[in-house]
Amino acid sequence: MELSEYLSGIQDFLSLQLFSLQDTPVTIMSLVIFIVFITFFLFLGSFTRRFLQSKLLDKFEIDAGLKYTLSRVAQYIIVVIGLLISFQFVGINLTSLAVIFGLLSVGIGFGLQNITANFISGLIIMFERPISVGDRVDVSGIEGDVTEISIRSTKIRTLNNVSIIVPNSQFVENNVVNYSHGDPTFRLDINVGVSYSSNLDDVLKALNEVAEGHSKVMKSPKHQVHLTNFGDSSWDMQLRVWIPNVKDRYVLRNEFHQAIVRKFEEMDIEIPFPQRDLHVRSSVNLPVENSSSES
Repeated sequence: MELSEYLSGIQDFLSLQLFSLQDTPVTIMSLVIFIVFITFFLFLGSFTRRFLQSKLLDKFEIDAGLKYTLSRVAQYIIVVIGLLISFQFVGINLTSLAVIFGLLSVGIGFGLQNITANFISGLIIMFERPISVGDRVDVSGIEGDVTEISIRSTKIRTLNNVSIIVPNSQFVENNVVNYSHGDPTFRLDINVGVSYSSNLDDVLKALNEVAEGHSKVMKSPKHQVHLTNFGDSSWDMQLRVWIPNVKDRYVLRNEFHQAIVRKFEEMDIEIPFPQRDLHVRSSVNLPVENSSSES
């Protein structure tokens, strides 16, 4: 068999019609070209996102969340344009695309509601930006940092370095705590009990010195010391300090606890332990009646 016969056989195979859309034949060659174009535009979109995020947008003074959003939107625009061009190159016009989307809408109505909701929620998150990459959030009791926002879900890395994939609809439909939204500063409240026998002025002085001696405490707003409650065995004191980054609050809370213990030991201020007074009443002797049984 000659080479021309091989080439003719390959051409016939590639020209084999699989199906048609609105009188537009779809052949194996059309699908191959379509896949090549789609792959190219997917790669181009991914490359554009990385280039914008790591090179071009770094030259402008914008926050990391906005840079991520702009680069992601640019990627999606390129992919959508690539899809339209790819369909045109394989001979599928906009009318045929309308038929395809009509078929997809039927599928959405029967079982893709969640996917659609997450898709729309992803767009809302990207443009409205209730959360951004790098934010510290709390979703359903899970606290972590937002590391990636995609069109369907958001990836959160917990404080234990575990990745949690959260559907985007949860951020739109449910209550979400965003500790970093707009302002990363945070008021840290440190609670401590002191004995009733303590000198109140010494306690106030000790807690103020602890706050003033820590380098991470903000000067404005100024820290405060409050006597919040008269407990069963202690005065309940609270030291309120402002820190520049909410993500540091667990580390700083530990440092403040240790500093307070050392300062109280230095100034002979007692941190009492819970105690209860037990009052024992003597028993009352009751007269005992002798009863005789009838025989």
